[in-house]
Amino acid sequence: MKQQLSIEVRRFKKIREDHGHTQQSFAALLGIKGSTADIERGKTKIGGSVVMELLQQFGINPLWLFGKSHEMNLSLDQTNVQPKVIAVNPQGEDTILLVNQKAAAGYPHNIQDVTWVGNLPAFHMPLPEFRNATYRGFQVEGDSMLPNIRPREWVLGRAVGHIAEASDQKIYIVVLHDSVLVKKLEKISGMPHKVRLVSLNPEYLPIEVATKDIQELWQVNSKLSFGLEEPGESSLLRQLQESMNELKGQINRLSQ
Repeated sequence: MKQQLSIEVRRFKKIREDHGHTQQSFAALLGIKGSTADIERGKTKIGGSVVMELLQQFGINPLWLFGKSHEMNLSLDQTNVQPKVIAVNPQGEDTILLVNQKAAAGYPHNIQDVTWVGNLPAFHMPLPEFRNATYRGFQVEGDSMLPNIRPREWVLGRAVGHIAEASDQKIYIVVLHDSVLVKKLEKISGMPHKVRLVSLNPEYLPIEVATKDIQELWQVNSKLSFGLEEPGESSLLRQLQESMNELKGQINRLSQ
């Protein structure tokens, strides 16, 4: 006769599946050796350290986990900005999801929707710089980050777990409740519950946001550019002048 799994086992598996983890990646996240297979088969009990990780990383109410409450989440830490959903390839490796300008409009509202996020295009980057972390790509809209980042370029960001881990003066992809911004982040002295978001383009004024309004935070470490610009008129004239000088030099050498 098939064993009836306990409610905490069923809910543990639900948490893993809702966040798009494999048994191996979820185990690594929670500090479990190997995989979560034995827990999901009911062979191993869910330890206190795992319950604490579920609370800290996903806001899971321990009473809900064990069937003693209808409230699944507790809002203990409003600075948790780690990804709500991640994607992996068949080999269990994290893939980089791509959010274009059109998708960015809906991203803040579907951030925990596994199906919606799972339909985003994804690829795997087999480079050492992209190992041991979760990355996501966003297409830049507008010119607020000129001259470093141009409109329609793509920026790739590494997931940040908590606001406290963010480095001051670095560029981040900031996912708010109603928008996705690419800005330089500045911490405000004496105001730990707020940060300042600064554009590189001086025409745009800085804005201050409450840390509780930040859903996800990704530190930008690279960008993708397509379509190199043609040389400007001054550049073409300079190249022409250099070519003429070189030709004159060759003529002078031949006449000697």
